[in-house]
Amino acid sequence: MVEIKTDTALHAMREAGRVVADALAAVRAAAAVGVRLRELDEAARTVLAEAGARSPFLGYRPAFAPTPFPAVICASVNDAVAHGIPGDYRLRDGDLVSIDCGAELDGWSGDSAVSFTVGTARPGDIELIAATQQALDAGIAAATVGHRVGDISHAVGTVARRARCGMPADFGGHGIGRQMHEDPHVPNHGRPGRGFPLRHGLVLAIEPMLMAGGRNEYRTDPDGWTLRTVDGSRAAHIEHTVAITEEGPRVLTLP
Repeated sequence: MVEIKTDTALHAMREAGRVVADALAAVRAAAAVGVRLRELDEAARTVLAEAGARSPFLGYRPAFAPTPFPAVICASVNDAVAHGIPGDYRLRDGDLVSIDCGAELDGWSGDSAVSFTVGTARPGDIELIAATQQALDAGIAAATVGHRVGDISHAVGTVARRARCGMPADFGGHGIGRQMHEDPHVPNHGRPGRGFPLRHGLVLAIEPMLMAGGRNEYRTDPDGWTLRTVDGSRAAHIEHTVAITEEGPRVLTLP
């Protein structure tokens, strides 16, 4: 069931979104050559704890997962597209890192992701991150009253195709509110004018995941969580929680 939020709920979700933004900023500030991914998770945990928020990631177990997720961030490096478990891997010069984080505050959720490079960036990684950001921006621009979910999907997919990037089939954005994952599903490929109608108070997490190799296929690590490109190409993932309003799309997870 799709829940349409009141303006009061949107305000509360904005507060949850601020916590997510602060956590991602702390993670990015801590990311440096030699730092373990586990340390980035600790940085995010500190922000959530200080804000009185809980993590909707920690202990989350969807149908596809063999075990509950053990961290408050997903940390995906280089050819990892999403859902990477932050462990003892130490960041290296030139790594491309995608961090996904959520927060639940006073019963409302926020969800966002960033991609960035550590140390000396490869030109191709800079281009991939820029294309992913452009895909997200296009999706947000299409998130207006009177459009449909398919318009967002089409906007995201058009940018990805123009950049000759693939996106993992089966994964995309989602509704968000009292739960991190709610209806409707927001595919990263779609036809304009199709899908659930966008109304004031609908809140969506829009999250393009671009793979530089151009293929849509992915593989899953033995941990049952980490998604990787099948050809070893790099991937980037950027996400915002966005409210549909009569005044236009309102990003709830900006700093």
